[in-house]
Amino acid sequence: MLADERREAILRAVERQGSITVKELAEEMGVSAVTLRQDVRELAGRGLLTRVHGGARALAPAGPGPAGPAPAETPAAAPSATERYAVGLVVPPGGYYYAEVIRGVQDAARPLGVRVVLAVSGESLSENQEQVRRLVAGGIDGLLLMLHPGLRPVDEAEQWLSGLEVPAVLVERRAGIKAGRLEQVASDHAYGAALAVRHLAGLGHDRVALVARVESPNTAHLSAGYAEAVESMGLRPGPEYRIVTGADAAPADGRFDEVIRAVEAGEVRAALVHNDIDAIALVGILRARGLRVPEDLALVTYDDEVAELSETPLTAVAPPKQAVGAWALDLAVRRLSRPATPQAEILLRPELRVRASCGARRRASA
Repeated sequence: MLADERREAILRAVERQGSITVKELAEEMGVSAVTLRQDVRELAGRGLLTRVHGGARALAPAGPGPAGPAPAETPAAAPSATERYAVGLVVPPGGYYYAEVIRGVQDAARPLGVRVVLAVSGESLSENQEQVRRLVAGGIDGLLLMLHPGLRPVDEAEQWLSGLEVPAVLVERRAGIKAGRLEQVASDHAYGAALAVRHLAGLGHDRVALVARVESPNTAHLSAGYAEAVESMGLRPGPEYRIVTGADAAPADGRFDEVIRAVEAGEVRAALVHNDIDAIALVGILRARGLRVPEDLALVTYDDEVAELSETPLTAVAPPKQAVGAWALDLAVRRLSRPATPQAEILLRPELRVRASCGARRRASA
């Protein structure tokens, strides 16, 4: 069917039934739900029908009786007629990191008339697939995916992403070329790590250690940026420590044992630590051992969620989490509004926030 024919058929169905669901009408007409949603948006923009979550309804009753029942996929609290798009946001459970990204998505969505539908995924690929299936079946127009890190198998995950029915943006995640036409917005964690190394080197440290969580999806990028900065600046390669913080991990003192021994021996005098919670724990253990920050260890943390609340306020590299969410929402809306727009992969650079733990302020006041 041509676009004009489809849209006439939609209007006839709405006039006849009072309301329609995109999913049912798409099956009846033999077209994709994505195509039909675009037609509904176009007709709503021309004031010919009212768009609701999952479908459309007539502007006024088609006959003497009330309009037909609301679309089956419309939730109890249906969005207003001014809604432009509905976008699903899938995030992993827990973690303060995601809250800031979600806030960025929300703040960007309100002035654009976009409704955000949040879904919390599980750890497995199948759980993520089921969450996305439900969102699409419910009539969302696009997806923002902050999937659980490390989905396995990778090939199967990327194949699934390449076949999604609606436009999708990966948020704070990176995918390979097998993921197909998938846009991406993320913090440039490699740049952030390099920023910390350059700052510590500028304070006179020719050897910087990296302390990072094994399970963090950002650790690989931090390690790459750290190594590149060390090499480009001609620094002595510093040790990299991997901290395990899962259910089977050792108590904090045990997790940081290697780091503490290196500081006590004078082998490590500067470090980048990911994340704030681990950095604050490390500061406490050092103090209990009679060691001081920044005198014995100049420290920069990576995250800046609670870094300023440490006993010694921590110098921090701050990824632009809210901006990542806002850019991701903007990309999704651009794709829905102008499907021919070139695809984008956006990396946003973190910033360094200098406080007491690196020793810069003490040096400046000396």
